[in-house]
Amino acid sequence: MSQTAPEQQGFVHSRFHGFAVLFRLADIAIVQVTMQVALWFSGKDLGSNEMLVAILATVGFMFFAESMALYRSWRSTRLAELLLTNWLSWMLASMFLLICAYFMPNKVVIDRQTMLIWGVLGIVVFGLFRLVCRHLIFSLRRRGFNTQTAAILGITKSGVALARNLEDNPQLGIRLIGFFDDRAPERIELEEEHGPALLGSVDQAIKLARSNAVDILYIAMPMRAEERITEILMLCGDSTAAVHIIPDFFVYNLLHARWHEVGDVQSLSVYDSPLDGLATWVKRVEDIVLSCAILTLVSVPMLLISLIIKLTSAGPVLFKQHRYGLDGRKIMVWKFRTMRTMENGGKVVQATKNDPRVTRFGGFLRRTSLDELPQFFNVLQGQMSVVGPRPHAVAHNEQYRSLISGYMLRHHMKPGITGWAQINGWRGETDTLEKMEKRLEFDLAYIRNWSVWFDIKIVFKTVFQGFTGSNAY
Repeated sequence: MSQTAPEQQGFVHSRFHGFAVLFRLADIAIVQVTMQVALWFSGKDLGSNEMLVAILATVGFMFFAESMALYRSWRSTRLAELLLTNWLSWMLASMFLLICAYFMPNKVVIDRQTMLIWGVLGIVVFGLFRLVCRHLIFSLRRRGFNTQTAAILGITKSGVALARNLEDNPQLGIRLIGFFDDRAPERIELEEEHGPALLGSVDQAIKLARSNAVDILYIAMPMRAEERITEILMLCGDSTAAVHIIPDFFVYNLLHARWHEVGDVQSLSVYDSPLDGLATWVKRVEDIVLSCAILTLVSVPMLLISLIIKLTSAGPVLFKQHRYGLDGRKIMVWKFRTMRTMENGGKVVQATKNDPRVTRFGGFLRRTSLDELPQFFNVLQGQMSVVGPRPHAVAHNEQYRSLISGYMLRHHMKPGITGWAQINGWRGETDTLEKMEKRLEFDLAYIRNWSVWFDIKIVFKTVFQGFTGSNAY
């Protein structure tokens, strides 16, 4: 590394930190311009009332944007989270306007048509602006601009995995200079021949951080090295480098890690749900909107299915069975009856190929997943979600929780009508332990990576490929 690298890096940082100011100015301009366009579409002119509305909207948007940290660095954050934060700020600003109009009807007058056009325009323009800016910034980072240098302390599996991810994602703008480890080279086994080099000891990395030659230090040491990690943290306190700890023993098993405060003590959650606070309401609104829309579309087919079940076999139209819901609480799940038996006890036998218990029409319903349509009523009741890990019979849960480590972690989210495992082929009969383990793997991956966009992707894939499967009997 050349002697002028820190100075050049600092110059690049100073330029790109100014982007936060530019983003604020651009957002203010978007609020103003979209209002002008909305007025033009509504055939109205800009008057004193409209100017007041524009000022209130700008103040409201900036307040909520700052409160939700919209202008922080989004370097390693998903695009969906950035867009959601931007749109939530805009929607909250719109609600602020409506509240002002309600309490000050003589001073703040908002035309409904203008407000609707303005709101939609804002969502579109803000989204396009963030997409274009993110693409441009990623392109600049791939060319070496707006980059940060990083070093990994400790050659471990988690450290090598991190190095691989940084190499595969140059758009993050994090340039890894190499590994630093206190062990002698002959004691270290690198998993990759062509990975970042071992540059020296941990103390040498800390010296680089103190001289501003390294921006980020990743500590990838085993948790048993607690004393050494504590010592490193103390030494890093004399630098301005950002320090991240990657605890190797559970790095791949975190569901949704975040810090919690218990009085003056902070704790790191290891197994937790991604739904907390606002996200819970977002997921609930998503479920209500989707289930209402789908029930409207399938209401006639559901009536026909009910009639055919009643005409072709003896017994009730609906089959109700206990399942485990959120946090392992029992819920009653509805399905169209597809069997001649109504098993709901301590022992439930899964349906197999050519199962004599399945009615002729029931077999069709099971293969096409149409037997699960009544579960949209479970969604409206709040017991299930449209997307989530599929609920299993209580007997099956009790069976597999003792056989598969981490099986009950899938209950950190509401069960769903469709899920990430189902659209990837892991639906229907689980006649081997390996099949259930694979289903659990996809369920936990869904929980770790949950987002509204992920749910929408799963719903669309379900429509085009997830209704049928070779294992559904």
